[in-house]
Amino acid sequence: MLIDVVLVASGALGLAVAAASGRLRRWPVSEPVLGLLIGIVLGPHLLGVLDLAPVTEDQTWLHTATRLLLAVSVMSVALRYPLTDARSRLRPVLLLLAVVMPVMALVTAGLAALTLGVGLGAALLIGAALSPTDPVLASSVVTGTPAEEDLPARDRQILSLESGANDGLALPLVLIALAIAGADSIGAGLAESLWQVAGAVLLGVPAGWLGARALRTGEQHGSTDPAPRLLFTVVLAFAVLGAAGLLHVDGILAVFVAGLAFNGVATGSDRTDDAPIDEAVNRFLVLPLFVAIGAVLPWAAWAELGWRGPALVVGVLLLRRLPAIWLLRRPLRFGRPDAAFVGWFGPIGVSALFYLCLEAERLALDPVVLAAGSLVVAASTVVHGMTSSPGRVLYRRAHTPADRRSNA
Repeated sequence: MLIDVVLVASGALGLAVAAASGRLRRWPVSEPVLGLLIGIVLGPHLLGVLDLAPVTEDQTWLHTATRLLLAVSVMSVALRYPLTDARSRLRPVLLLLAVVMPVMALVTAGLAALTLGVGLGAALLIGAALSPTDPVLASSVVTGTPAEEDLPARDRQILSLESGANDGLALPLVLIALAIAGADSIGAGLAESLWQVAGAVLLGVPAGWLGARALRTGEQHGSTDPAPRLLFTVVLAFAVLGAAGLLHVDGILAVFVAGLAFNGVATGSDRTDDAPIDEAVNRFLVLPLFVAIGAVLPWAAWAELGWRGPALVVGVLLLRRLPAIWLLRRPLRFGRPDAAFVGWFGPIGVSALFYLCLEAERLALDPVVLAAGSLVVAASTVVHGMTSSPGRVLYRRAHTPADRRSNA
């Protein structure tokens, strides 16, 4: 019954999104924001059609749903640009992963300790879960015709690749935070982190290579039609995710690595033909999940946070990422407008919910962790969704077309 309501609401919203088409990309709203608002309206506090337990009480289905959506999303990121373009962005992406992401985790943890008054373990759990840049929300900023017209290719590629890679690489931060919080020893946490990352690479590279070779072999024998080819990478993503679960390695990172390996072996037409899947993920596949998320927002737990909740939200949105990007703009080779744009648009969304659910599976969390984490996710979804179109306009006004071409 409840899943039927979610599907009907998502289908109706999808029709509206399809009808609005390109106009929606220029409005100060995104598909995840619309889904979230519909879920709130249908949820237990308004119409009561979707009477689901708050995320602070039940995370089982949410963990599975976010895991599947992230797998498809990071696969689409890996296939979004030619591998030669991805290689040319390696230096800034590595800097963002190695420096900025740990800084984001520590800054968020410090803000959580300061505003919420939680202990070190809980603060680190919040910081680690909220550290990755979400690929689902980031995609709504960097994909589509308006983004291609307003933003340079370099900024779009860096933000996309960072969001795809750090979703998986945030797992070691989460595992170390869990160890400090008491789920395991520090040594065991470090050992598991090493295995999760190394195992993901060892699984992802051959899986992506084999997938691309199988597709090319099918094309050579005329047995692969265009439609199955469009869905092949989604099937590959789910297969790699399942194998990663069986091997107990980082599934999200394994899927991203498999996508890069597939991208490197597949022909140019393969990568181009996957563009519709990328667009479909950004515009339609996110709708059911965000409708459901809107219905399970823990309003009562948020109210118990009092002023501390909004204070954490403001602090995280302003201080988690933007100052670090701004200070590193020269090593990143960003101009001031580029640093401001990439620094602001590091949204917190599906990946944060995934890691919050993972933490809840491994450890009996302080209820404040899930309440505060979900509040920041909801706020980031709305704020970054509503500022993406105005942000692109401001960037365009700050740069001439020649400037944008020079950054390509």
